[in-house]
This record gives sequence, C-alpha cells and structure tokens, in this order.
Amino acid sequence: MTATRQIIRNGQVLDPERRTVEAADILIQGDAILELGPPGLDAPEDAAVIDAADRLLMPGLVNAHTHGHGSLSKGYGDKWSLELLLNAAPWIGGGLTLEGQYLAARLNAAEMVLKGCTAAYDMFFQFPEASLESISAVAQGYTEVGIRAAIAPMMADTTFYQAIPGLLDSLPEPHRAHAEALQAAPWEAHIEGCRALLQGWPGDRDQVRPALGPTIPMHCTDDFILACRDLAWDYEVGLQMHLGESKLQAVAGLKRYGKSLTAHLDALDFLGPNFTGAHSIWLDDDDVQRLADRGANVAHNPGSNLRLGNGVAPARRMLDAGVTVGIGTDGSSSGDHQNMVEAMRMAAFASRLMDIEPDSWLGSWDVLRAGTLGGAALLGMAGQIGRIAPGYKADIAFVDLTNVAFVPLNDAANQIVNCADGSAIDSVMIGGRMVLQGRRFTSLNFDELRRDAQVMADTLRSRNADTRGQLEAMAEYVSHHCVGLACEGYHAHRRIDEGRA
Repeated sequence: MTATRQIIRNGQVLDPERRTVEAADILIQGDAILELGPPGLDAPEDAAVIDAADRLLMPGLVNAHTHGHGSLSKGYGDKWSLELLLNAAPWIGGGLTLEGQYLAARLNAAEMVLKGCTAAYDMFFQFPEASLESISAVAQGYTEVGIRAAIAPMMADTTFYQAIPGLLDSLPEPHRAHAEALQAAPWEAHIEGCRALLQGWPGDRDQVRPALGPTIPMHCTDDFILACRDLAWDYEVGLQMHLGESKLQAVAGLKRYGKSLTAHLDALDFLGPNFTGAHSIWLDDDDVQRLADRGANVAHNPGSNLRLGNGVAPARRMLDAGVTVGIGTDGSSSGDHQNMVEAMRMAAFASRLMDIEPDSWLGSWDVLRAGTLGGAALLGMAGQIGRIAPGYKADIAFVDLTNVAFVPLNDAANQIVNCADGSAIDSVMIGGRMVLQGRRFTSLNFDELRRDAQVMADTLRSRNADTRGQLEAMAEYVSHHCVGLACEGYHAHRRIDEGRA
C-alpha cells in the first residue's frame, strides 16, 4: 500500500521547465505532489520519510513512441532499412497470442522502468484487427508493472506490398503470389473493434488510456483515415501515425497524392492537437508549419531513425515553429531498446549532423524537456506528469549520483544526457508508489518474466520459420525496388549523403 503522505528529503530536484537543479524536499499526498520546498520542509508527523541523499530526483521520462509487441523480437536484423523491417514483420512478430501480447507489454514496460521511464505512447500492432480482448491483455501487462501508457492499436487496411507503388509488379513468381495473398482487414472491421474498445475500456484512464494508431498514410485508405479521425473526435482520444519516416514514403506519397504526406493528411482535416506524427523526418518547411498551425505534435525517434538509415528529423525547426516535440525509442525490433536516456542523447547528437551552427543544436535542457513535458503533452497528460511540482503526479526517477557517470558531479543535466547510460537509475516512483527500488522491482518477478519471454520468443521463432524463409527470399527484390524508388529526387534533404536542405 502507498503511504497516504510521504516526504522525500535530501535530494536534488531537476526541473525541465525552469532548467534548474536545486536541493529540495518533496511532500507527497496519495499519488500526487502536494508541496515542493527547501530542505527541512515541514511535513506531517505521520509522513513516511524517504531519504534521497546522493540522488538526483528527475521527472519520470515519457516515451513518446514505442511498439510494445517488439520487445520479444529485439536483436533481429542488422543492416535493415525500414522497408526491409516491414517485409520481415510477419515473421519477427506474427502469430502473437493473447498471452504473448501480455508478456510483450510487461517486458516492454519493465525495460522502460529500469531506464527511468514512467509513461509511454504505445502503438501496439493489431492483427487481423483491433479488439478489446487483445488491447485488454496489453493494458494488463502495463498495469502490472505500474507504468502509465496510452495504447494506440496499430492498424492498416492496405498491406505493405500494396502501399508501395510498383512493388507487387517488381516481384517475380512465386514471391508475387505470396505477397498478393497477404490481406489486411477491411477498415470497417478495425473501426468496429476500436469503437468496442473505446466504449468498454478496462481500468483507470489515469494509468492506461486508449488512443488510435492508423499506421502509415499509404497503408490506410482515406476512408479509414477519416473514420479514425471521426472516432477520435467522438471519444476525445489521441491519434498517432507514422509520418514521413523514410524517403521512400515521402517519394511514394508525392506520387500517390500529388502532394506531401503531411499536406494530404491536412486536406483530410486529420491534423490537430490530438495528432502525433511519429518520426516526421521527411517534412519540408511548409509541412512543419502545417503541424504548427494545427497544434499537432511530433514524436522524435532519433535512434531508430539512424538505425534504419532513414535520416535526421528537423527537430529544431519544429520547436522553433511551435510544434510540441516528444522523444521516443521506437519499438525494440526497430530501435533495439527502450532506453529513454539513450534516446535523449541521440536526439541531442543527431541535431548536430545537419547544421554547422551550434546555436541551432538541441542542448541537454532541450531534450530533457522533450523527454518529459513534451511527451506528457503527446499523451494528453500536460500538467499532470513530466515535472516535479505541486499538483503533478508523483512520478519520479531517482538517479544515483555515486554512479561513475556522475563522478565527479559537474553539471547534472549535461551528465544525464551526455554521460549516463540508464544504469544510474536506482529507483522509480509512479503515482507515489515505488515500482523499482534499488534496481529491483517491488511487485514484478523479473526472473519469471525473463523465462516466460524466452519461451514465447522461442515458440514464435519455430512457428514463423516457414514464413521467415519465404520473406527472406523476397527481401532482395523488395530492397532493390524500394532503394530505386527512394533514389528519386525529393525537395527536402534529411540524409547527410544528400546535402543540406
């Protein structure tokens, strides 16, 4: 049971809003912060005391974009582009049972907590269509670990092979027949499942809340996109969609719509304060302004963007235009980990690749703010999480300042971003409850989870062996076609081998 009142003493509090690190005591009542004050702050006699000596108290990090189903397929692939990953998707994560989805969500949540993350926006893949039963299993997995989440079923009514212009025709037999046999569920089935999900949502929405995740513009018909828009408006939930993640998508979108992907979504009245564009790399200045004008948001995933060779998102331009930017890890099958500390460092470093002027780079405080308050806004929890301040939820990461990354201690904010690797996260509090203490989970048996996850991963590997063989035989043809299409000219440049925009 969480003590009604707690007082955290002797710690250093990091505030991404004020850009300060100061000694302070924190009085907590129930699940929220009641008061923040100087050391020695008065507290009720019955308040439980938590000693935070040698600890930096950081707002729990907020992962703006992840895929929980990917936790069981980390480590697959090496020199994979996004399109090679999408080609491999049916064998790296296909056939995931309800038990597997529950396990994957728990593992994803556990890794995030171990790295100081207390909330996440998860586009959890749904096949053949979204269902209340499936998302309930995912929600249970997150709830048992204790992390907050917005869960957006990732859906499509068009297959990858249908979405890319000319791809099906480029495949020789029998690969073409195999690709043509793959079919996505009709959009009506997805919408029916999502409506049931939104009407019958299980549990506390302060802990785990619903959202919608039509995956990629070209993988979703306009009818599907419009239906998702209307459903999100009716139920006042968030929308997250991969937007301009690869140059191929940008070029193909221009061929299909005669305009940029962002411009097409804008024409559908899809952009708004409840919309988050994940990745948003291949956007031009007009696209950035469209997002800003509509009050839309971006989930910046620099590690995954570099891992898959997609390029560098114009994060500084977005921030300067007034776009709210959060930072994400992406899924573990595309970004390899759920380490938000590493993701913030990658965001800072990647910003240096496309501009020679240091003043335009993302600094430590920029990425700390994006990794906390920015992500909170994307989840629809602005003013509730992302900061250690009165009225905010008591979601706090305790950073061990005796860890070698902080010895000597010169500048805590810079050292979190530039020196730390996540191993200094000693304890994590969510809603006033310690879910991790001394790097051990308080209510999760991680050894049991580890064993169960390995069994499930081994089962999936065996079950999907034939599918893997078929798709790996297709990979060369898929890559050649997609690379050829991506080599066509585009007016924005987001890779250093193409020069600056």
